[in-house]
Amino acid sequence: MNKPQPDIKIRHAVATWPADAPRGAVSAFCKKHQVSRAWFYQVRAAAVAVGPVKALEKKPPIPLGRPSATAPAMVDLVVDTRAGLMQAGFDHGPLSVVAKLTRQGFAPPSRATVARIFSRAGAAVPEPRKKPRSAYRRFVYPQPNGCWQIDATEWLLAGGTKVAVFQLIDDHSRLALASLVATGETSAAAIAIATLAIERHGVPEKFLSDNGAALNPTRRGRTGALVGFLKARGVQPITGKPHKPTTQGKNERFHQTLHTYLHRQPPAELMSELQAQIDAFDRYYNTEREHQALAPGLTPQEAWDATPKAPGPTPPEPDAAAGTERRSTQRRVDRQGCATVLGTHFRMGKEHIGATVHIVYDEATILFFDPHGTEIISHPRPAKGTAYVGNGKTIRPHSGIAADPVGARKKRKHYPRKTGTTPQPAQDPSGQPSTWS
Repeated sequence: MNKPQPDIKIRHAVATWPADAPRGAVSAFCKKHQVSRAWFYQVRAAAVAVGPVKALEKKPPIPLGRPSATAPAMVDLVVDTRAGLMQAGFDHGPLSVVAKLTRQGFAPPSRATVARIFSRAGAAVPEPRKKPRSAYRRFVYPQPNGCWQIDATEWLLAGGTKVAVFQLIDDHSRLALASLVATGETSAAAIAIATLAIERHGVPEKFLSDNGAALNPTRRGRTGALVGFLKARGVQPITGKPHKPTTQGKNERFHQTLHTYLHRQPPAELMSELQAQIDAFDRYYNTEREHQALAPGLTPQEAWDATPKAPGPTPPEPDAAAGTERRSTQRRVDRQGCATVLGTHFRMGKEHIGATVHIVYDEATILFFDPHGTEIISHPRPAKGTAYVGNGKTIRPHSGIAADPVGARKKRKHYPRKTGTTPQPAQDPSGQPSTWS
């Protein structure tokens, strides 16, 4: 509370205090009227500066507290909300806390105020100065389904088994279209998640991935199974430059958010348990978490719903080759690292010697998969009469296959077979037998 102000008559007496008052009069006056000497001289200074009349005017009281300060209850709510988000494995920065409280119906303070609350509570985690966002060149497709991005990351189950987690997102809205836990980064798993996303959200115009063998090995001179799957539906498969992961930066950042969440969850024993955890994460990510890359206050699902989808692509006209059914067979890789099918030796590599490979082919392409379903290599179907197709790798001389393009075997020199007859001594030009030396 503010201290009571002295009576106006006392202020008037001080304001008109005679300059020739005797020594000790000020102390006696202050003691009599229960005012401080500091207040007395403050009023006297005002009277000298602005005159006695102005000095008699009361100034507005100065509050002892700060009326604009955040209420203690709101401070506690902000700190508790941050702790709850962090415990669940979700983003828990100032913007995330403000968004969470706003969606719960509260009127939270600004982002800067929330950041100061975190700092005073000792909850802020200092970070080095980051590159300003204005320095980035952001690109985003104008409509949902304009382009999808796919990538896979690794995770360990409770028993130490390594699995692959495929994540497929929409470039425009950042919507998590589908996620899939698989035994490895295989083309079969990539096709499975693409099929699931198409069933849920329609067919995209473009499909961005890296240059991995399971996704899009076109830059390596191969035809991947996923590429064929997409082209058959009119989708344009595209890739980033080799060793340039920033092209898939949106997906890489999505992996980071998922890893933060999974580290806060109980370790999954089975792939099905991990899949359930990731499905729960996708629901929160799509419908509750406001995305900072989108318009303020929008979740990926709201951004997806706010803009009409891009028109679906037109599938290509089927031709005679495409109409041919795919066939499959199995072959055992020989000691030279080759599998023979359609009368042609296809080099798999020495790491596959002795393994049984699964082969899928049609009139246009031929694909080879290991026993786990991982694509080993793919080629356009060679012309009839082709003897050998390499894998594009350097072949060592001791492998038994020549390093030339046709892969012909080295021919052995043949020498006359020795007989068991006793050798005859040579004769000199005179016709007489020569002696053995």
